[in-house]
Amino acid sequence: MSDTDAHLLIVDDDERIRGLLQKFLIRNGFLVSAARDAAHARRLLVGLDFDMLVLDVMMPGEDGVSLTRAIRETSDTPILLLTAKSETEDRIAGFEAGADDYLAKPFEPKELLLRINAILRRMPDPVETSTTPKLLALGQIRYDIDRGELWRGDELVRLTATESQLMRIFAAQPGEAISRSKLVEDLGRDRGQSQERAVDVQITRLRRKLESDPKQPRYLQTVRGAGYMLAPD
Repeated sequence: MSDTDAHLLIVDDDERIRGLLQKFLIRNGFLVSAARDAAHARRLLVGLDFDMLVLDVMMPGEDGVSLTRAIRETSDTPILLLTAKSETEDRIAGFEAGADDYLAKPFEPKELLLRINAILRRMPDPVETSTTPKLLALGQIRYDIDRGELWRGDELVRLTATESQLMRIFAAQPGEAISRSKLVEDLGRDRGQSQERAVDVQITRLRRKLESDPKQPRYLQTVRGAGYMLAPD
């Protein structure tokens, strides 16, 4: 997908911020819809498909984290959270709910643009069907390397943008441990302990989709002192 082909949904209860972001992103080539709160966003999501959602965390009624959690029950659409809170635990709560990234207010619009483009680039591109697909076997799960798709039998397992990127990183180096700091770097995020903790959260979520017993992982293993490793059959 070309970034400027993307349809974004901005959800923020501040009318001024909502309008400014919408105008800025439209000027940068995006198709942009806007919602004033979670209820409004839910109505738009029923009738429209979006390539990415930008959600304010602090909204009256249902907050952005709760809305993210609800969206993740049925959709893998990338989600970026906007938050005035800087505490690490609040960021972790957003990642646990299924967000792909966050941006703390106040922020420069150009930084938001960079974050959006980075997330969209993580999404797998459509690939022509290959007569000899490259597959990794993970028990009852198989991972199509070319398509970036995870399958359980005939069922496609939904992956978020970050989960999809993690699978591509691990699949490129099966059987090799990758450090948390390297994963942060490959995901295109700022270095720091909070981001490494965020990677831990994303690994936990990914294990739920890969493992029969996520608490005792067989395929996405923790290598003490070295990081994480994908260990296919």
